[in-house]
Amino acid sequence: MGRSPARRRHRTARRSRLPDSSTRRGGNPPLRRSSSDGRARSLTADYDFDVGDVILGDQRPPQGGSGSSPIVWTADGKSVITLTSEQGRSNLMRFDVVTGRREALTAGNHEIAAYTATPDGSRFALTQSDPTHPLELFLLDVATRRQTRLTAHNDSLLAELALTEPDELWYRSFDGRRIHAWVYRPPGFKPDGSSPFILNIHGGPHLAYGWSFFHEFQLMAARGYVVLAPNPRGSTSYGQSFANSIQYAFPGDDYRDLMTGVDTLVKRGWVHPKKLGVTGGSGGGILTNWTVTRTDRFAAAVAQRSIGDWSGFWYTADFTLFRPSWFRSTPFQNPEEFLARSPVRYAERIRTPLMLIEGEADLRTPSGQGGEVMFRALKALRRPVVMVTFPAEPHGLSRMGRPTHRIERLQHILNWFDKYLLEKPIELYGDL
Repeated sequence: MGRSPARRRHRTARRSRLPDSSTRRGGNPPLRRSSSDGRARSLTADYDFDVGDVILGDQRPPQGGSGSSPIVWTADGKSVITLTSEQGRSNLMRFDVVTGRREALTAGNHEIAAYTATPDGSRFALTQSDPTHPLELFLLDVATRRQTRLTAHNDSLLAELALTEPDELWYRSFDGRRIHAWVYRPPGFKPDGSSPFILNIHGGPHLAYGWSFFHEFQLMAARGYVVLAPNPRGSTSYGQSFANSIQYAFPGDDYRDLMTGVDTLVKRGWVHPKKLGVTGGSGGGILTNWTVTRTDRFAAAVAQRSIGDWSGFWYTADFTLFRPSWFRSTPFQNPEEFLARSPVRYAERIRTPLMLIEGEADLRTPSGQGGEVMFRALKALRRPVVMVTFPAEPHGLSRMGRPTHRIERLQHILNWFDKYLLEKPIELYGDL
């Protein structure tokens, strides 16, 4: 992957990530224009956000995925239009190809996931969602900026549900960095410190939660949990420095960002300090494993498609992020560098009941270096641990798995938290 992303100036943040199959592969380069001498010139050198949609959601077709949307030229050839992502939002932006001057064509707390345009770029068909509405089709008239909703496929279902509008939260981390997050509160929520809580950590790590529909959060809130969905350092849509700050240090200070968010809600009296749960998948899975080696504050944890042993990951994963974006060396040249950030090395510290969720066909974070490593270590230590493995499922189980498996996955996660946070008599996992 070449040089360190921190040294590549005037570029969008380079994404060294563990994406689910639903997310785009690789980073989006800055827009460029070929000049008369054939040389390329960046149009986004002074635009310190992301080109493209980098916001996560779990209801994207087909199979939970999203296709790439093209850059659209205006009819006069003077501008190009594409998606950009800023602080958890994705919208259409127009860039002048001579000056680089930019102009927002859409705005608001939502995610535009994909689009097509008329040949002259005067009208766009958009798929757009927000935290209480799955993706629907909209028509944008560029001249007037008017958006017309064309579909209402989910309205009849949504009318029967009590969905929660998330609270936007900004808080200062240990070093003063501002961290952005969303809080999903259950129906009838009372800020009396009695509510159970789930910290839900996104993957990537260079991706972001945002103003998008997330069925998982809504279900957890409906079951009575306060859900915190933060974007710790390393997340996209907050600029190059913020995204690249975890280079050679993942997991690390991002964990401290997450815990500061937990502390913020505890101090507000929104959640019960003894009823804390943590979960995450992919990059969020390794952070879940890492979290329970750092603290005993959580009553239960669920690590999904995770990493337990970085060396094993380096040797078995299906992509090349083991090059100099996360580690300076290799596990056979400098094994200590990989061991120091491997959660399994600290397995003896874990006291939190841990569930591990894996897909048998996961080549991105193969289960042998993730859930299986953690499971065997904790079993040997006689700690409470369970591993749930789904046959024939790839890395994107939570978004593109078989519907029955996606439902079962959520049932296992909520069973685990119900058992340990709410002390419900769930016998499915035996006597641990």
